[in-house]
Amino acid sequence: MSPRKPNMESSIYQGSDGRWHGRVTMGVKSDGSPDRRHRTAKTEPEVRRKVKELEKLRDEKRAPKAGRVPTVAAWMDTYLTDIASLKLKPRSLDDYWSKTRNDIVPGIGRHRLDKLAPEHLEKMYRVMLDEGHAPSHVLKVHRILSRALKIAHRRRIIGENVATLVDPPTVDETEANPFTQEQAHAFLEAAAKRPTFMRWIVGVGMGFRQGETLGLRWAYVDLEAELFHPRWQLQRLTWRHGCADPHACGTRLHRFEPCPADCGTHRTYKRGCPKPCPKTCKGHASACPERKNGGLVFTRPKTKKSRNPVPIPSPFVPHLREHRARQAEARAAAGDDIWEECDAVFTRPDGRPLDPRADWEEFKELLEEAGISDRRLYDGSRHTAGTILNELGVDLVTIMEILRHTQVSQTRRYVKGRSTLSKDAMQRMGDTFFPTAEPASETKTETTSSKEARARRRRRIW
Repeated sequence: MSPRKPNMESSIYQGSDGRWHGRVTMGVKSDGSPDRRHRTAKTEPEVRRKVKELEKLRDEKRAPKAGRVPTVAAWMDTYLTDIASLKLKPRSLDDYWSKTRNDIVPGIGRHRLDKLAPEHLEKMYRVMLDEGHAPSHVLKVHRILSRALKIAHRRRIIGENVATLVDPPTVDETEANPFTQEQAHAFLEAAAKRPTFMRWIVGVGMGFRQGETLGLRWAYVDLEAELFHPRWQLQRLTWRHGCADPHACGTRLHRFEPCPADCGTHRTYKRGCPKPCPKTCKGHASACPERKNGGLVFTRPKTKKSRNPVPIPSPFVPHLREHRARQAEARAAAGDDIWEECDAVFTRPDGRPLDPRADWEEFKELLEEAGISDRRLYDGSRHTAGTILNELGVDLVTIMEILRHTQVSQTRRYVKGRSTLSKDAMQRMGDTFFPTAEPASETKTETTSSKEARARRRRRIW
């Protein structure tokens, strides 16, 4: 009888089928039973090579866990439901779910994690670009997938994160297009005719984000100390099913077949016809009778720095007091049956907070009324405030505090230099090297000492 092998020693033998087999002890499974992995090959050297590779993974603690490896679709569902939801803000989680549902699962969802190759990702990205997706969109998809695979690798579900082997598309940084001071005045003059005037004063004059402006509440506005405390922001979140069977709940809305080529139903859709539903579709939560966690919601800002108080310019304070008085009059006129109190600084006629979509549409209307070329809302508010503060001589560190950035490098992207300021600066540089000739009348009366001083300056320069 042959002596028993030590617990962690592998065994190699030739089976009755004529093939060589290797058994490697990796440890124990989650239920306490031995975790023995099997490798097979036609020849003994080949199976020994496979056994050594597995032993190396075991010794380096990089071996995948025992059990069936999930597909990309199954792992993304686990990752977003049980892992990412504990860390991400609601809006970011919505974005992760959207890109997973619309891009990742249709592209590579059926692949097992351990069989996923860099070529699969590269093909998916190429198809997305061919379909008209922006490189920035593809880059976001790559980052979401890479984070999910990183967790799978950390938990030893897979031996390697293949996303690190792929170069995603290069994204050119979006060129900021803030208002000039003249455009900012024209924009606010157009906004002065509307009841939302103070909303645009705060957005353009103080650089608040849209969600922060619409999420301002009177409890966090200190007019005596002239401070805003941006503790909340308003966001529209995607509804989630509250029922027991999301797939059955959306039965009447499922569309499993693509639209015909001459589809007229979705011709007004900006993105064209929607994609067909997957066979296990759990969408259409907005139609669920028990829907939850969606619609317009007050949420916390993304970072701690974003909640820092911001000084209110003193000239704004009287206008804010007048705005609050008008809001109180509107509340009294509407009555308790109509007015829905939410303590928001900027509200609709019935007391509800302003809708971000309607706010964006009003911004576009004001651009047209003011005769300003089209641009992003972010350019007309946050980038504008940072650029004008810089033009007024405010240093970058102070601008960083006002905009509540965590790093000065982030603030630099918000401050756009003006060609007029650059020209003026270079004019001063030229005057330093070649001082402008003084008028003839003054030259005649110029003292000898001033001539000598100017000559000394020229000699120092050259």
